[in-house]
Amino acid sequence: MAKSNGRDLPFLISGGGIGGLVTAYALASKGFPVRVFEQAPEFRELGAGIQLGPNIFRALERIGLKVDMLSDAWKPGRLEMRDALTGTEITSVPLGEEFIARFKQPYAVTHRADIHGVYLKACQGSNLISLETSRRVDDFTDHGDSITIQLEGGEEAHGCALIACDGMWSKIRQKVVGDGAPRVSGHIAYRAVLKREEVPDDLWSPDVMLWAGPKTHFVHYPLRRGTLYNLVAVFHSDRYVEGWNTEGAKDELFARFKGQRPEVQRLLERIETWRMWVLCDREPIKEWTKGRVTLLGDAAHPMLQYLAQGACMATEDAVCLAEKLAAAPDDVPAAFRAYQQQRYLRTGRVQIMARVYGEFYHASGVAAELRYNALHGRTPDQSYDGMAWLYDGM
Repeated sequence: MAKSNGRDLPFLISGGGIGGLVTAYALASKGFPVRVFEQAPEFRELGAGIQLGPNIFRALERIGLKVDMLSDAWKPGRLEMRDALTGTEITSVPLGEEFIARFKQPYAVTHRADIHGVYLKACQGSNLISLETSRRVDDFTDHGDSITIQLEGGEEAHGCALIACDGMWSKIRQKVVGDGAPRVSGHIAYRAVLKREEVPDDLWSPDVMLWAGPKTHFVHYPLRRGTLYNLVAVFHSDRYVEGWNTEGAKDELFARFKGQRPEVQRLLERIETWRMWVLCDREPIKEWTKGRVTLLGDAAHPMLQYLAQGACMATEDAVCLAEKLAAAPDDVPAAFRAYQQQRYLRTGRVQIMARVYGEFYHASGVAAELRYNALHGRTPDQSYDGMAWLYDGM
């Protein structure tokens, strides 16, 4: 094998989702050649809406994609939480000038396909990036000075290093970490997207609205400059289906949300087809790098969606990794370790706090009263102070 100094052989990326593509672009922006291997026949993103905190825009500024990301995004006026049984406002956080002055970045919501599309277009515009479909990475061999990956069908490819962006059920993670299947949370999310004209005017809101109920919550907000409306209903359930795009059963959904506010019921009734996914995560780990192999995004630190940080953390990962490699291009393993060292506590905190927020959203009885007492009447500055650990990052 030819000796690699980090620049004469390409970086190999397993997975062409949000994490894989932003990593490819971040590396290319530092002058590194990259090959992205996506197992699907095309680069596309399933799912619906996604929230973008100030921290992702701070990362995007460092790779020049902030303006592109904001072009199709919607900027809500506030985050609002209401009790799903009584309709009482629990808390409201303004996201306008005061928020931007505090965090130096906006808050926005967008479609998962749009964030993926921004990264895909950026990669397509780089002559350092090769985008390859129908190419599943099944295994790898670390030679010490280079990497060989084994693709489905027996073909091999060579590179200076391998970055696993192959998600929650990462095959590469099992060889690097070996911690088995993800942890099933017992929560299921149903998601759907409506056209603006399908939403009654009295139910449409320009804000991010969260209705918190006993073992449930329901979120809705606009997408694509207000032309679409995103709905996500989450509830506790024992069902388990691996993946992101199974059709959800309406009878279970309506049984879980029975007795909640008319606004919630009427929006749920507007949906013809729901797509569901089972919410999983893993325990935080300190070591996700081994030699010339490292993990990124959900492969490294999968998290529940309650802090809306999956794509944000993957983007931060990508920018951090590219900067560490640019600082030590002749020692890829050392750069990988430096990236891991900088990221594991931050991502671990998000993993743990996402679980806490899930319990917080789904509180009932005394816990719901305590939630109200803790949040109701907080000033914007008090709310911002509570978010600073997360949004001041990157």
